[in-house]
Amino acid sequence: MADAPDLKRTWQIPERLRLELLAALARDPDHTERMSYEEFLAWANEDTHAEWVDGRIVMPSPVSLRHQQIKNFLFAVLSKHAALFDAGIVTDGPFQMKMARNGREPDILFVAKAHLARLKTTYLDGPADIAIEIVSPESGARARGEKFYEYAEAGVAEYWLIDSTIGQAVFYRLDARNAYVQEPNDPSGVFRSQALPGFWLDVTWLWQEPLPEPETALLQIDGEVYRTYLRELLGLDGS
Repeated sequence: MADAPDLKRTWQIPERLRLELLAALARDPDHTERMSYEEFLAWANEDTHAEWVDGRIVMPSPVSLRHQQIKNFLFAVLSKHAALFDAGIVTDGPFQMKMARNGREPDILFVAKAHLARLKTTYLDGPADIAIEIVSPESGARARGEKFYEYAEAGVAEYWLIDSTIGQAVFYRLDARNAYVQEPNDPSGVFRSQALPGFWLDVTWLWQEPLPEPETALLQIDGEVYRTYLRELLGLDGS
């Protein structure tokens, strides 16, 4: 009699189905085996959008178009500002931030130049200097609850919570007690970051339709520094 087939070899699960099955398991934690962070990293690939919470996989729901538009705008402006001033590195999800107990995937991370040693090939080993969550109805409670306390405990210097569904952006900064306090905007509605020196954000930009072009925002934020960069880029140094 022929040997029984090796199902692991003959049944190749498509990637999309694999993620759907794991998402279903993650929604039923009593039937999801715990894994170490190393096992989690070995399981996840660069396209996997998942978090490691209490040793289990948590997979968030798909995001909206507006979520992606705000994320792309902030990533472009922050990363260019950080590069102009050699301040550090900005990255976006899915990229893990490994903390003492959990591994989370903020929408955007800024890591200051002094802390670049924390960056590993597939994750950040320790806190970012800025973590940004663009929340949805599904993720709002988690971002304002679990992640709020986890990020403070881990030492994330600034935590930005942006909710486009209600037009609200709240910025938190760690105080001397390692607790978050809300950082107020100035009277004109501008938030000024302490973790990324020189960076400010007109919060009304986030609610515009369409969003401003990142270059337009950078010309206001960084003024002559960005103009000089553009002149050099275009070979207009002597103009």
